[in-house]
Amino acid sequence: MHTLPSSSEIAGGIDSIARRRKMARMPFFISALIFFCYINIPTNLNLVCRFSFMIRPAEFAGTWYPGDSEGCKSQIEDFLEKKKPCDGDVLKIGGIVPHAGWFFSGKIACNVISCLKDEGVDTIIIFGKHTTPFGSNSIMTSGEWETPLGNLKIDSEFAEELCEEFNLKVETPTHYESDNTIELQLPFIKYHFPNVKILPLGIVRAVLESLEIGSRAVKIARELGRKIKIIGSTDLTHYGPNYGFTPKGVGGEALEWVKANDKRMIDLFLAMEPEEILKEAGRNSNCCCPAAVATAITALKNAGARKGHLIDYYTSYDIHPDYSFVGYAGVIY
Repeated sequence: MHTLPSSSEIAGGIDSIARRRKMARMPFFISALIFFCYINIPTNLNLVCRFSFMIRPAEFAGTWYPGDSEGCKSQIEDFLEKKKPCDGDVLKIGGIVPHAGWFFSGKIACNVISCLKDEGVDTIIIFGKHTTPFGSNSIMTSGEWETPLGNLKIDSEFAEELCEEFNLKVETPTHYESDNTIELQLPFIKYHFPNVKILPLGIVRAVLESLEIGSRAVKIARELGRKIKIIGSTDLTHYGPNYGFTPKGVGGEALEWVKANDKRMIDLFLAMEPEEILKEAGRNSNCCCPAAVATAITALKNAGARKGHLIDYYTSYDIHPDYSFVGYAGVIY
């Protein structure tokens, strides 16, 4: 009988790469602005209120990726000039993307999202966040998420439907856990899908209920008449002294071991085996967001995908050689 590992077992397997995010807290003086947002006050203060309470800031802009519109566009266009073809006998309804800084893995994420470009897409569902036994699965149900290319609106109706069926922690534009796994994809989404709405879901718990969120999300999309795309965000093996994970020491042997370790996980991505992804991550620490990516693949299977196609794979060592490095893969479905 096949059983899923417990959340603690999954977390133990990826303990060296899981990141505990500190909850953002709303300062007292911002709370006082709530009152002013509902009364007749000068336009400039209304704008302050709107920003404070409706728009989640782009926290990683200017560090992990360019902080201004022109910089983002220039970098994206450079990525697209070097993109690999979107071949493969697949539906192109979703993908798996990495989430390191754009210097390291941006070209893969951009490549995958560009392959999904389509007309009339209403909502992009993004499954992210690092797997951990601590905390809860989360969702944004209202507001917008800032990007240097313009804000992305949350599909509130869609989000509220999911909240009625699952115990999800609701994040707001002012009260949330800092997270790179989703934010790093947003400028790519805004560039290729300028009018789309997003449904950001933080899937941190490696349990069957998390996979059910993926299944139900697709059914709700059909009920609401939404045309969707589905994205799962994860990096692969985090190897080296920086991550406290050196089973093969350092040097060439370690690099080759990591590539083999990553391949086991990539093969499961391509075969679309969500439960096996959770088990493999627990055994070999080769996926930092197995719960998120397994849920995304569950959603993709329910949306009609039957296999994945590998767009690209490399490690950060290939970009910047170091004793510590990370694997990245891009897959479309």
